[in-house]
Amino acid sequence: MNAEKIDTAVIKEIQNLKKKNNAVILAHNYQLPEIQDIADFLGDSFDLSVKASKIKADVIVFCGVRFMAETAKIISPHKKVLMPDIDASCPMADMITKQQLQDIKDAHPGAKVLCYVNSSAEVKSISDVCCTSANSVKIAQRAFSKSDEVIFVPDKYLALYTAGQTKRDFIIWDGYCPVHADMNSQDVKKAKFSYPQAELIVHPECSPEVIKMADAVCSTSGMLKYVNSSKSKQFIIGTEPGIIYRLKKENPSKDFYALSGSALCIDMKRTTLEKVLSSLKEQKYALELSPEIIAGARRSIDAMIKYGS
Repeated sequence: MNAEKIDTAVIKEIQNLKKKNNAVILAHNYQLPEIQDIADFLGDSFDLSVKASKIKADVIVFCGVRFMAETAKIISPHKKVLMPDIDASCPMADMITKQQLQDIKDAHPGAKVLCYVNSSAEVKSISDVCCTSANSVKIAQRAFSKSDEVIFVPDKYLALYTAGQTKRDFIIWDGYCPVHADMNSQDVKKAKFSYPQAELIVHPECSPEVIKMADAVCSTSGMLKYVNSSKSKQFIIGTEPGIIYRLKKENPSKDFYALSGSALCIDMKRTTLEKVLSSLKEQKYALELSPEIIAGARRSIDAMIKYGS
C-alpha cells in the first residue's frame, strides 16, 4: 500500500475517533501541511486556545508545543487536553523557570512582570500580565504606568521590539527563539537580491538588525492579514517557513519565499498524523496542571484579555 493510501486511511480513522470522543483538533501555523489540513482550527497559539474554550468539545488535541497545550488547559481546565507528542517543547519557553523568574522578582521588589505567552504555565503563574507577539505593544502601553518597573520574560527580541515601539525600558531576560535568532542581515540581503520585488515581512522575535530591514513586522496571524490585504505579489517570510503552506493556500496567485530555508523548528515538526491518531485512540498524552498553577496563570491571561481587548 502506498503512502497516499495509508495517509487517507489514517485521516479517516482520525475523523471517526474525533467524532466518537467529541474532540477538536487545533494546529499551529508552523505545523506540517498534513496536520494543518486535518485541523478544525488553525492559527496562533493563544487564538487557538480561546477558540477551543468556546467550543462544546470534551477533548482538545493540540498540535503544537507544550506551552500551547498548557495554555489551552489553563483556559479550559475541565476539558481533556492531549498532546500527540509529549516531547514537543519550545526552546525559548524552556530558557526560564519559575524559580529564575522569582529570583528576578526578588531582586526587583515591586516590579511588575510582563510575560510572553511563549512560556510555561509555571512562569505565567507568577506573572502579572501575559502578552502575545501581536499585542505586546498594546499591553505594555495599557497595563503599566510610566513609573512602573517592568520585567519582560522570556524573549529579549520581542522585549526590545516592544520597548522601541512604546519608548519605555524593561528589565529583559536573555531568552530567544533559536529559529528567529538565526536569521540575520546577510539572509535579508541575499533574499532581497534574489527577489527584489518582494516585500519582507518578519516576526518580532527576530533580531533588531533584521527588523530594521523589514517592510512589515507581524505575528503569524498578522502576516496572514497583511498578505491578504497587500497588493504585492511576492513576499519574503521571516519566520518559521511552515506558515508558507497556509499563506500559499489562502493566496494562490502570490509567491512566497522563506527568509532562511534552514530556519526550521524541529519541535513543531514532531507531530505526525500517526501520532494524532495514537493520541485520540489511546487518549494520550493528557496534560495535567495543578489547580494552583492554573489559577495563577489564568490571572495573567485574564489581565492580557482585559488590557488587550
